[in-house]
Amino acid sequence: MSAQVSDLARRLAERAELVCRHYLSNGRRVGRYWVVGDVHNTRGRSMYVRLRPRHGGKGAAGKWTDAATAEHGDLLDVIKESCGFVEFRDVLAEARRFLSLPQTEVESKSPFPPVPIGLSESARRLFAMSKPIHGTLAETYLRTRGISALHETTSLRFHPRCDYRPDRHLPTETWPALIAAVTTLDGAIAGIQRTWLDPSGRSKAPIDTPRRAMGLLLGNAVRFGMAHDVIAAGEGIETMLSLRSALPTLPMASALSANHLAAMLLPTSLRRLYIARDADAAGAAVAATLAQRARAAGIEAIALSPRFDDFNGDLRTFGVDELRAALRIQLTPEDVTRFLPSTVAITA
Repeated sequence: MSAQVSDLARRLAERAELVCRHYLSNGRRVGRYWVVGDVHNTRGRSMYVRLRPRHGGKGAAGKWTDAATAEHGDLLDVIKESCGFVEFRDVLAEARRFLSLPQTEVESKSPFPPVPIGLSESARRLFAMSKPIHGTLAETYLRTRGISALHETTSLRFHPRCDYRPDRHLPTETWPALIAAVTTLDGAIAGIQRTWLDPSGRSKAPIDTPRRAMGLLLGNAVRFGMAHDVIAAGEGIETMLSLRSALPTLPMASALSANHLAAMLLPTSLRRLYIARDADAAGAAVAATLAQRARAAGIEAIALSPRFDDFNGDLRTFGVDELRAALRIQLTPEDVTRFLPSTVAITA
């Protein structure tokens, strides 16, 4: 499977400009790049795709980065997101159709490609070099966001001097950073997300892209607690930790972005999924897509809706007690008893 995926990615990269003209038709060529709004083919200039190879790796043809979201990927990701595919086999079939290759029956236990070895090893190395968040600027940052539930946060670590490079023309800087491990369902680290912080710890660092990910996010998540039959899933880490402050025993997963939430893999033992949607059009669309996938797998899907843009906004505006009261009417009666006891005293 990995050889087939690598071969398709290479063939697409050799035709990078043709791929962009077809799937990212709202963009245009600017020098050695194709510039467009985002991977969904929106008009704009945030995302750029390298059309010509440099020396392989990050400079290879077909690699793209969205400067607004720090998301990145290759041309298979472009096909997936621009066409709205959920199953990876559909992405492969479309890539073969575009390349005029014969269709083959692809079988795999996972619908997603394997983690690139170099990126996953770099992610694991950086995570290992970091330390637990308690007593660090990372804890200060999260508590400044109103988050009190910092139990079961082994997926989060702190690095005091994490490298940040604004772009390839500028020198590397160092900033303190919150490091989040993105893991597979069996707990293997597939990637990380870095959130660079202001030295005071009270906000993100004053840089253009204070969040960047590396490794394979697609299908995976940052996890809090051990999921069995019920889980809540949403986009941002702060969003899910805000919910965790109100529902401290409910296992949760942060997919880090709307696109990745829609494609997050679900445990086979799951019977109910709470989708912590953001209050915007993208959040509604993602919640609908993920709910459809969950129901097709026999999993009950229930959307949790915030009053403001997201649940961190609700927590900071109304406090944990009002957030808990608002969630009470959105949970099933069984889960109110199970995850929302009348007295909660779990803090870190």
